Amino acid sequence: MARIFNAEFIRSCWQPEQFPRDRLPEVAFVGRSNVGKSLLINSLLQWKGLAKVSRTPGKTRSINFFRVSTADPLVRRFYVVDFPGYGYAKVAKSVRAQWGPIIEQYLRTRSELLGVLLLVDSRGVSPLDRETWEWLRTLGLGPVLVATKIDKLTRSERRGTLTMIREIFDVTGDEAVVPYSSVTHDGREELWRAIRKMFVTHNAL
Repeated sequence: MARIFNAEFIRSCWQPEQFPRDRLPEVAFVGRSNVGKSLLINSLLQWKGLAKVSRTPGKTRSINFFRVSTADPLVRRFYVVDFPGYGYAKVAKSVRAQWGPIIEQYLRTRSELLGVLLLVDSRGVSPLDRETWEWLRTLGLGPVLVATKIDKLTRSERRGTLTMIREIFDVTGDEAVVPYSSVTHDGREELWRAIRKMFVTHNAL
């Protein structure tokens, strides 16, 4: 796992013109509201309070950029990109309408984007999760599936849940889904390996 030198919030963006222009690689975190994106980012980067955690689902309403510096020469500097959560009805329709175009433009055209992590709640995958997965694939992005809140399940439940998630998304292999707990930090090593693989793949192109 990469040793983190620094992690800092850079900016919130509502328009493509606001995106950072320093050409650093980017890894996007996508998931439905209340899936635990902010907690996972803080856990992964070992930087408490970096991504603001709210008890109100749908609180993240912009694309947020966090710049990360590590000791790994391959993954030396990059951006974690935190997307607004999808699927929360109480967020105003006008706000949701603004999300769509900027998110689609980012995913379609952002040359700095190395890969996408699609976070799903291990306690239940929603139809929107599956739709988002299919949409990302049509955009030519092969998202890495991350099953969050795995600490809420017993050891025996975890095995069955991961099998079910692989079947729902029609993926195979133990590495197809990364189980993660932001409480115990189980899965941190595996998720870093998945991110590092994005850099390896990108550098090979």
